Amino acid sequence: MNPDPQSYQSPLSTRYAGAAMRHNFSDDKKFKTWRQLWIALAESEQALGLEISDEQIAELREHADDLDLELAAEYESRLRHDVMAHVHAWGDVCPTARPVIHLGATSCYVGDNTDLIILRDGLRIVRGQVVSLIERLKGFAEEWRELPTLGFTHYQPAQATTVGKRACLWLQDLVHDLEDLDHAESCVQFRGVKGTTGTQASFLELFDGDHDKVRELDERVTRSMGFERTFGVTGQTYPRKLDFRVCQALSSVAQSAHKFATDLRLLANRRELEEPFGKQQIGSSAMPWKRNPMRSERICALSRFVMETLGNTAHTAANQWLERTLDDSANRRLALAESFLAVDAIMNLYLDVAGGLVVNPAIVTRNLDAELPFLASENLMMEAVKAGGDRQDLHERIRVHSHEAAAEIKAGGENTMKRRLAEDPAFSALSSRLDELLDGKHFVGRAPEQVLEFIAAEVDPILERHADLLGAEGEVTV
Repeated sequence: MNPDPQSYQSPLSTRYAGAAMRHNFSDDKKFKTWRQLWIALAESEQALGLEISDEQIAELREHADDLDLELAAEYESRLRHDVMAHVHAWGDVCPTARPVIHLGATSCYVGDNTDLIILRDGLRIVRGQVVSLIERLKGFAEEWRELPTLGFTHYQPAQATTVGKRACLWLQDLVHDLEDLDHAESCVQFRGVKGTTGTQASFLELFDGDHDKVRELDERVTRSMGFERTFGVTGQTYPRKLDFRVCQALSSVAQSAHKFATDLRLLANRRELEEPFGKQQIGSSAMPWKRNPMRSERICALSRFVMETLGNTAHTAANQWLERTLDDSANRRLALAESFLAVDAIMNLYLDVAGGLVVNPAIVTRNLDAELPFLASENLMMEAVKAGGDRQDLHERIRVHSHEAAAEIKAGGENTMKRRLAEDPAFSALSSRLDELLDGKHFVGRAPEQVLEFIAAEVDPILERHADLLGAEGEVTV
């Protein structure tokens, strides 16, 4: 619910995304991280010989979490500068340390380094969700690995597969997404202590031309903030290409979710597979019988948003003039946060749906059986040849029967292909065996075995390696 009904609030923060991701992009985390960065800078500068007292450091630490956002907003309204507003607001409660806050730094020292921390932590939240989702779909794939179902190409009936094997297609997409997320996180390096245009000139001045101390300052702050590497070179900002690389991984997750949700929507129409549906849930205000796949539809809607938002990061990277231009700022405030919040919402929905998928085996079998007499034509022809039939004659008879049976189906009737074959003298040797020959399990190939092999080779090692990430739950807000 919107806490302020008189003002617009993003539905991603009020309706869809979970608490952990909302906090990751909150003002509370942002500005407290700024202060941790200022403390790390002051401590490192002190350790390398600058005149910063223990009293000043202690004062900064004592008031690190004393945020006064109203005071900061008041300063910003006058100064028109967000970083300096917070420098002044913190300086008011840290009068002794005030002279050394932000010493030698540019705004991007806190702004960009905080963004990098938030991106890293956001990726970790999504990774945990993906790993937990992999575990859920693994169980589903194993449970239904043997149930034959009609496979489709071009959304036209094709060879049979199994419900579990189809789920492995969704699983494999997530396995690849996890690889992309791991790679994206490895690309998130710290901007570190680089100065106004990335030359570290201000810090070289502070340390009287001592290059070694400037390098060590960069390394100390980087380690203290939990990073192992910094970008080797930067302009005023870290390379905006990183935003694209991170959001590429988010787009990949959204693509996988969209494919899953679309498949589920198609299968729900056939009544084979359904998303969870509450006992008191209403599908339509006008049509009481409706059981709409609203979660899956929302997954598709949000996924489309994420995939399209990726273009913003590409344009921002392409338009970073020379050492920096500020037309990235407003766009990034929207594109990065909203992409992560949307993916979080998608994963919450996906986890919820995957944990409560409903399979209707009788309908799955009925739908496959309705098409099997067509799909099994070649097998039936071969069996009839073995029984002494003429291959060319049998082929022609099947061709005629299949077209006539298809015409009856299109006219609203049932599939009469099986009855036609049973009554055709050319197939008399098979008439007593038709039920056995048309059992769906004979047409799924190695699908059940592939499920087990895929899980053993690719899924189980992931779950073992990332056991500490398991446990993410889906939360769905209507």
